[in-house]
Amino acid sequence: MKTLKIFIFLLVASVSAAKAQFIKAELQVSGLTCSMCSKATEKSLRTLPFISDIKPDLNRNLFTITFKPNAPVNLEQMSKKVQSAGFSINQFRATLDFAQLKVSNNSFNYAGNTFQLLNGAGKELDGQVAVTVVNKGFAPAAVVKKYNTAVAGKSYQLVI
Repeated sequence: MKTLKIFIFLLVASVSAAKAQFIKAELQVSGLTCSMCSKATEKSLRTLPFISDIKPDLNRNLFTITFKPNAPVNLEQMSKKVQSAGFSINQFRATLDFAQLKVSNNSFNYAGNTFQLLNGAGKELDGQVAVTVVNKGFAPAAVVKKYNTAVAGKSYQLVI
């Protein structure tokens, strides 16, 4: 009986610790010229195991993505899927649950990546907050240059 209680405790602890911090995102793709282009990109993104749902907006070349609650989100895989469909990401704006993230010195780790908040000092980061990724490959060149996002490795820079 004691073993069963310990097992249940560990199961509950691991499930709550694995809860995803990424809730949803708006992914704007450049280069889409028709509904077939949009469909190809959507189909490519749907193969990712952490995506729950995708709703395309053809007028704005935008995909509203909902993430699965217990699956870590991999931004690199998303970028590769968009590129493999023949397009590029113009903007990536995500909603993160900061109630479940430990932020220290304006940065946090998630799914093997480091995320740096460029303008998070003095801001209340509790609950769901929208952030924009400003790394090369996730934002236009002018935005990347503005934030000087010359980072190496698995590091992403965010603005609130």
